[in-house]
This record gives sequence, C-alpha cells and structure tokens, in this order.
Amino acid sequence: MKPVWVSVVFVVFSLHCFFSNAEYDPVDNYLIACGSSQNISVQGRIFVPDSKQSSFVLKTQGNSIASTSKSSVSSPIYQSVRLFYGPSSYNFKIQKEGRHWIRLYFNPRADSSHDLQSSAITVVTDEYVLINSFSFKNYNGSVLFKEYSVNVTSDSLTLTFIPSNGSVAFVSGIEVVSVPDKLIPDQAMAVTPSRPVTGLSGLAFETVYRLNMGGPLLTPQNDTLGRTWENDEKYLHVNSSAVSVTVSPAALKYPVTLPQETAPNWVYATAETMGNANVTNLDFNITWVFPVDPSFTYFVRLHFCDIVSLTMNSLVFNLYINSDTAFGSLDLSSITGGIDVPYYKDFVSNSSDDADTLTVSVGPDAMAEAPNAIMNGLEIMKISNDANSLHGVYPVGHLLPKSSKRNKMWIIIGSVVGIFGALAMIIFCYCCTVSRRSKTPHQSHPWLTLPLYGNSQTMTKGSTVSHKSGTASCISLASSNLGRFFMFQEIIEATNKFDENLLLGVGGFGRVYKGTLEDGSNVAVKRGNPRSEQGIAEFRTEIEMLSKLRHRHLVSLIGYCDERSEMILVYEYMANGPLRSHLYGTDLPSLSWKQRLEICIGAARGLHYLHTGATQSIIHRDVKTTNILLDENLVAKVADFGLSKTGPALDQTHVSTAVKGSFGYLDPEYFRRQQLTEKSDVYSFGVVLMEVLCTRPALNPVLPREQVNIAEWAMLWQKKGMLDQIMDPKLSGKVNPASLKKFGETAENCLAEYGVDRPTMGDVLWNLEYALQLEETSSALSEPDDNSTNHILGIPLQPLAPFDNSVSMIDGVTSGTDDDAEDVATSAVFSQLVNPRGR
Repeated sequence: MKPVWVSVVFVVFSLHCFFSNAEYDPVDNYLIACGSSQNISVQGRIFVPDSKQSSFVLKTQGNSIASTSKSSVSSPIYQSVRLFYGPSSYNFKIQKEGRHWIRLYFNPRADSSHDLQSSAITVVTDEYVLINSFSFKNYNGSVLFKEYSVNVTSDSLTLTFIPSNGSVAFVSGIEVVSVPDKLIPDQAMAVTPSRPVTGLSGLAFETVYRLNMGGPLLTPQNDTLGRTWENDEKYLHVNSSAVSVTVSPAALKYPVTLPQETAPNWVYATAETMGNANVTNLDFNITWVFPVDPSFTYFVRLHFCDIVSLTMNSLVFNLYINSDTAFGSLDLSSITGGIDVPYYKDFVSNSSDDADTLTVSVGPDAMAEAPNAIMNGLEIMKISNDANSLHGVYPVGHLLPKSSKRNKMWIIIGSVVGIFGALAMIIFCYCCTVSRRSKTPHQSHPWLTLPLYGNSQTMTKGSTVSHKSGTASCISLASSNLGRFFMFQEIIEATNKFDENLLLGVGGFGRVYKGTLEDGSNVAVKRGNPRSEQGIAEFRTEIEMLSKLRHRHLVSLIGYCDERSEMILVYEYMANGPLRSHLYGTDLPSLSWKQRLEICIGAARGLHYLHTGATQSIIHRDVKTTNILLDENLVAKVADFGLSKTGPALDQTHVSTAVKGSFGYLDPEYFRRQQLTEKSDVYSFGVVLMEVLCTRPALNPVLPREQVNIAEWAMLWQKKGMLDQIMDPKLSGKVNPASLKKFGETAENCLAEYGVDRPTMGDVLWNLEYALQLEETSSALSEPDDNSTNHILGIPLQPLAPFDNSVSMIDGVTSGTDDDAEDVATSAVFSQLVNPRGR
C-alpha cells in the first residue's frame, strides 16, 4: 500500500486557499446542455440548453428529440440527452481562430425509450473525424467523456453527429472553448529516432490521459482551462516503486517563460518520487503503463518540478518512453536555475514496439549523488493521422452522407476533368513501364504506387521511409531455408492493395491483412511499419526463428518480402484469430471449459517445444493472448517471434538483455534484474491462464486499484481457495471443481515471484493435461488432495520425455517435420489417466 501523501483535510483546505493560477478568459466559450430545458451548473460552470442558445445553429436531417433522466449520474451534465435520427450539426460562430477544446459528454441511459447502448455514433468537424461508429455495447463505462484540441482556421466550426447503421446518434453535453495560443507547440522531439517533429499546430489532438502525479483529482473547477487531472496510482506498474510528496503551491517559483495555464499549480506542488522497490537495477524504477491504440502517434507532455531537493544539482535522473531514453541525465535545477521551479518537456512517440501500450519511466542517473527521480504530471494526446482522423482510417468525406457531398463533388469533377484527360495516357504508359520493372525481384524503387505504410502519420516534410529500413539488400536474408520470397506486386494482389476491409489486426510491428494467393490459399500478411525502430531486428528475428521451427502448435512462416524497402511476412492463415478475441471484446461465442483447457494445452506444447526442442532453448519473450492464434478447428498456435531470444547456454543461468515484452505479462524478476530465462515465459503464460479463466485484460486501469493487474487480483482469490468467484460467469456450474483447482494451482505456480519457484513449461503442460483429464473423467474421479500435483494415487508416473535431439538440426534448432513428436512424448504419461481405475 502506497503511503498517504497528505491528509484529506489539508488537501481540501489547500485546494481552496492556494489555487492561485491567473484566470484565463476564453474568447469563445460555448457550454451546452444538450436536450436540457434549463441551465445546468457543473462545477461552477453554467451549461445552457441547446434549444435556447442563439449564438449557434442546430441543423437536423430528420427528427431530433430531447430527453432527461433523474437516474443517478456522476455529473448533472449527463442527466439530459439530444437524440438525432439523421445527420445533424451544431454550427458555432468563432470569434478568434486558433486552437479550441471540443469536449463531448455521452450518457446512453439518459433516455429509456431507446436502446442507446447499441447505437453507433460518428462525430466529425469540418476537417477531422473525432469518433467513428462508437458504441457503448463494447464499452465498460456507463458514461463517456471525450476531449479534443482542434485548430479552427475559419470564422465557424461545424460539429456533425451521424447515426450509423440505422441507429440513433445522441449527445448529452458539448463544450467549444478557446485554448491559449501557446499551449500546444508546433514542434516537439520524436523519441526514436531523436529528431524534431514540426507541423503539430495544424493537427488535431485527443486527450487520452492527463495525470496529477502523487496528488488528488483536479476537476475543471481547479483548472482555469477546464481540464481534469486524475491521480496516477492505478497506472503504476509497481505500486511500491513510488512515494508521493507535496509542498505548498505558494512555494512554487514560476519562470516568466512558463504560462500559468500550462498546468494548475497543484500539479507542480505534488509528485511521485522513488520508493524502495527492492530492485537491483534502477533504470526503470518508476514506470507508468498506458493502453493505447498502436495505429496512432502520441504527443506526450511531462511536467517536472524539483520539490524534494535542498540544494541545486542533487537530483539527476533519466526519462524513458517505451524503454527508450527520451532525456538522459535530466538535472532540473540546472535547466530552470533553481529548485521549486516548474518545467515541462514535450515528445512525440508511437506505442511500444511490441504491445498496444505506451510506457513512461523515470530512474536515477548513474552519476547522481543520490538515487532518486521525480515526475509531477503527465499528458498523453493522440495525434490525428493522414486521414485527419482520431478514430479509424476514413476521412470526413467518406463518413458524411452523400447528399451533403454532392455539390462539392460536381465542382471537383468539373475542375479536374480536363486535367485527367490530358494525363490519362501519360499515367497509363508510366504504370506499364513500372509493372514490367517490378517483375525483377529484389529491385529497389524510389517510389511506391501505395503509401509506404497504409495510414501512418507523416510528421515531417521528408520521406516517410524509415532511415533504418533501407533497402532489401541491407537485410541480407538470402538463404534457401527462409521460405518463399514474394514480390511486392504479389503481395498487393493478394491483399487487394492492402484493403482495410481485409485488416485482421494491428500490432507494434505493423498491420496484418488477410490475403489470398494465386492458388486460392489464404494467408496472413504482416506489413512492417517503417516507423518502428525495432522493425529490421524484429523482421530478421521472425524470419530466422520461424524458418527453423516446425511444430503443430507454432504458426508457420510461408515466406517474406523485402522488396521496395518493405518488410512483409507471410504466415499460414489462422481462421479463428487471436485467443483474446474469443475471451472478451467481441460477439464471438463463449468457449467451453474443455475448449479453453485444450487451447492452453496447445499453447503450452508450443512453448515447451521452444524451451526444450533444440540444443539451445528459445525464449519467446512476448507470451500473451493476442500471440496465441486459433485455426479453423480451434487448435492453438503460438505466434509473433519478433522478440524471441536464444536461451542461456548450459553453463549459464540466464541471458542478460534489455527488458522487452508486454506490460501485464512481464515477468517482474526479469523486469527488475534484466535477466531473462525460460521461466519468464512461464510467468507470462500464468497471466494467460488467468485471462482465460476470468475473461478480462491483463491490465485494466479503469478498474479499482486492487483489480487493475489480473495476476495480483486473481492470486488474492486463489489463495483464498475462491477462484470460482471471479471466473467467467458463463462457466458457472459447468466446471469440475477438481479441474478448476488443478488449473488454479498451475497458474499460481507460474506466477511465483521468483523464477526458481516456477515450474518448467513441461510441468505446466503436465498439469494442464491432468486438469483436462479431471474434467473429462469427472464422473470417475473425486477431487484430488492438496498434494496431487505430482501423482494420482496408485498410478506410477513417468517423467516427461525430453525431445530427441538426434533429429535433423539447422543451426542447432530442430527442423524435423514430425510436428507431433511432443504429443507422442507426453501421451505416455497420460495414457494411464484414460481409465483411472486401471481397468
């Protein structure tokens, strides 16, 4: 439990007495209570009904109705709602061009006469897509608040609500408020590679996270710009790694160059500093983990103020974003010229290369006098993509009804028809020439017929080609063992020019599309993101690993393409997609307990093969439910070997390497010591087991603190012997208690704090097979005793047979075609379980 940073009484008193930021008076300040019949006071601000406002125009196509509810809600703004049966828009007069907040409030329960939970909402401005087909059906919260920052370049702003798929669009509240000119800069530093990124002032932002480190919740009433700052505790990766500190806001010394609107003074007056986490390597001592959409780029603003030092130059620390050094040897007092002086730094970053998360860490610098680090506040904002969208890949013109686009379309057609007539023949001839050239493999071209990477955001005026990606020749993959080489033209045809309708998923390496080869066979095509700094390394590792591995429970690599600076991998197509999709977040049928056990057993076989099927083991390093794929028969196969690492040699206990993996699944011992072993995969697999049982994400920051991390939460219930209380409700009454007990014991052993206390994957496989047998033979087996982990009474057991390393090897890794060798090895162990009485 983290120490209480300050008493509640002191917080309330201080917030009242010391909030001294200069008041900001926005030129445009629209506060609208949609559907309400009267003014609504929300934290000191008055929201006016949209039916009584004269400074904006509400236009609707079809009917629009208002509704109110007396149900209990978190804020009065959610008590009313405006419903739209057709595309409808609010048009605001803008007195001063520039950045404006657009804040939207939604409550589907404000109207009981419609099923607003299933309504699909799309919201666009004149230029930007804010929301695309959002539905509360797959959303955990009861209400929704969205905040955007949009640059308005005309004297009006139109906000259009579009019902999707014949549903009803709705909104409970709207804010359109001017933002200070200097709040968002035009330039910030990209983290990897380190370079200035310009043009930010012309892009739209969506606030994803805004945190007050070590301090209380700050509401719009405590912020002159109407922002909300939440406490950071639930985003901490290790709760004990941070200690909250505070000073009086009156002690702050604002520099002349720092506008007071940058952040409330209570953000700089509170902070998280290093706690005693009992770690040996402090590079990642305090880490915050944030789930994000990996297909977007993010603006990250970090707020600092040295409120802990007594003298200058005593606090020196490092700042990391996604484990990359964003700012080394950060000495706040040298930068600001003193202590208690607020300071902030801006960066542009993608999500982490291996997961749909963004992480921020601070840790002491090796040259510091005392090991300490600090952070006061953090803002993470999504940046609009090439389609000017903050949600999806389609531009505004694609989402607006055709009737509203018809006049503009005729104007465009009329102005360009002559140009097209003149250029048609030139383009045709040029394309024919390029087509003939593309038939020569491994030929690099200076241009592409498609964008280099689907919808990636080009942040500079330079080429979007990654400086590290280079051309095909720099990868040097020429080998007869690497699978089929595909020409880029073949990939284009197979994926219908990377049609977004064929998109299977998005990961840190890139986007994955379904493809169809000339022979009619389906494949999965993973197209590398040139912005990923791990791209080439991951591309090479994936090819080299999978070209040598053959097993029924590992996804097979069919081939690759490294033509035209593209990094493309072609796999066997897994018809039922990732395991996670069958657990939560989709409408797919629920898996039975037996199916879940069989899937876990299949994945365990694949990992056991990696750990023991070669002269030197292979550690996957990114075991999670999205990397366990299911074929048409729900057979599980382990996928994504881009982060895989060769295990320790026989005379070694571990591999020392930088921390890689997905937060929530990451082995805490590996995280602390940067010492990788096969047991790191075992820990991650333990998280997978709990995810399979409880059908919820490994990390869910919206839940109460004790429930955020599934490993910690599930272990509390496992130790009570009450795991059945948190398992998937759809399994209630359908699971043999003995099977569930064995499953829980197995997961608990996998999640042991220290690797030496965890079982091998062979042991895990044995126990899961045992749990399956208990389920299948429940009528003949009673619940086992506590010491039943290693035997069933009266049945002599054989040790799990190791792999025969005498089979053909390629560079020390098994490449035999007998995919079921492991199944044969384990079948002898379990053959006696088919008839537990031995008859």
